[in-house]
Amino acid sequence: MMRPNQGDNMPHQNTDHTDIHRIALAGITGDLGGRIGRALLAQGARVDAIVRPGTTPEELAALSAQGFDPIAVDMADAAALRDAVRGARCVVSALNGLEPVVISLQQRLLDAAVAAGVARFIPSDYSLDFTKTLPGENRNLDLRRQFMASLDAAPIRATSILNGGFIDLLAGQAPIVAPAIRRVVHFGDAQQALDFTSKDDVAAFTAAAALDDTAPRILRIAGDTVTPADLARLMTELTGRRYATLRMGGIGALSAVIAVARTLTPASDAPFPAWQGMQYLRDMMSGRGKLAPLDNDRYGQRPWTKAREVLAETFVS
Repeated sequence: MMRPNQGDNMPHQNTDHTDIHRIALAGITGDLGGRIGRALLAQGARVDAIVRPGTTPEELAALSAQGFDPIAVDMADAAALRDAVRGARCVVSALNGLEPVVISLQQRLLDAAVAAGVARFIPSDYSLDFTKTLPGENRNLDLRRQFMASLDAAPIRATSILNGGFIDLLAGQAPIVAPAIRRVVHFGDAQQALDFTSKDDVAAFTAAAALDDTAPRILRIAGDTVTPADLARLMTELTGRRYATLRMGGIGALSAVIAVARTLTPASDAPFPAWQGMQYLRDMMSGRGKLAPLDNDRYGQRPWTKAREVLAETFVS
């Protein structure tokens, strides 16, 4: 489905033809993007799902069956992309990858939003607070920092959602809880507070922000904030077996491990090699990416997913 050309491609902020219920979403076929799309539908939005031209008829039909309005568009076609987002109340990006995606592809999406007169843009940040971390120490966050500068220079209102780490990773993907040795592994201080938010909670909050024309430049949320010591206590309570923290060294030691891992890892286009996960862990455990102040209650009270729930579901039979 493609909309006809509705005007020239000069940047403007004319929202006369904006549909207050319609959100344009890029990245719906990804895990988080799909969750954001479903959350938008649940909150009463109509969702234009921007997909690639190669999307199969079966995939398009599946999106339509879920209630989305799929629009197949070549992201390199500026005019077509502009027409695809025209009339949206907000453009939401859930695109994920390295420089060709986070910088180049998102820039095309941003340019289209500006050209179509869309009032607001939500970039694919969804991370810890990279505005407070050190440039050059986290490749993926450096890309977000670079795109933030471009977005802030554009004539459009923007809102970034920052959520710490995904609490879903405590289900075994993050190398923190080690049930085989009954330890919670950490670097630095066992009392360092770590912010976590579930993907579903991030999606629901992002959907609310997309429908909030007064949303500020940055919204910070944390479904739960726990220390390594807290996680050890929770695992002890849940399993009935004593868990303790295991300090692997200071933050400097983690930096050394990252350097070695990066050197030994073959070059690839993978956005999340092991050393990248370590960089993210360093930003959390150093405290530099800590979220404050929190905006959890901006859209009312909600039952945020807690670490106890994830640990119980994963490690308690």
